[in-house]
Amino acid sequence: MQKINEIDELIRLISKLPGLGPKSAKRIVLKLINNRDELIKPIANSLAQVYKNISRCKICGTLKPTSIECNFNNCKVVEKKYDKICVVENISDQWSIESSSIYKGYFHILGGTISSAGQRKEDLLINSLVERVNKDKIDEVILATSATVEGQTTAYYIQDSLKNSDVKVTKLAQGLPVGGEIESLDDGTLFSAFNNRTKIKSNSS
Repeated sequence: MQKINEIDELIRLISKLPGLGPKSAKRIVLKLINNRDELIKPIANSLAQVYKNISRCKICGTLKPTSIECNFNNCKVVEKKYDKICVVENISDQWSIESSSIYKGYFHILGGTISSAGQRKEDLLINSLVERVNKDKIDEVILATSATVEGQTTAYYIQDSLKNSDVKVTKLAQGLPVGGEIESLDDGTLFSAFNNRTKIKSNSS
């Protein structure tokens, strides 16, 4: 096979996507090459538009148009006012919960977990969560982190960070399997986990 640097680089990049390896990436690249006008051009244009016009909010972590500027006093990502915040690890978790129509309220996307590779407590949006709770008159914070060691460690840290706030902190309950990740759960499991969430007792004396 003739070595073509551009194709090799594209295969390398695509193979980094979740669920894809070198073989799958090669099949995708061949499909793209064989459909240059129908696939390559519109995909390249869409990627360029997303790169240019979409960013992650530095306060709540959700995706937003770069033209929207948010601050703690005026969140323009969500126009409706709520009294609950659901804390998740990643945007894919937010999308899974939103698509189930189980929960109505704000989201707060941490951007990972404390123990995940390359992440530190300072890298996660935990400080901005505390500030949102104090500024937005939030009644309940729902910890919807995964039932993994990393997810639960992060949940405990968030609980401790909110101990001086007058807010009820709850966690997803039965229906969430040990080791399970939010984005992989079906709607029935999410429904059970949200409806049976339990209040977390404070460790403070």
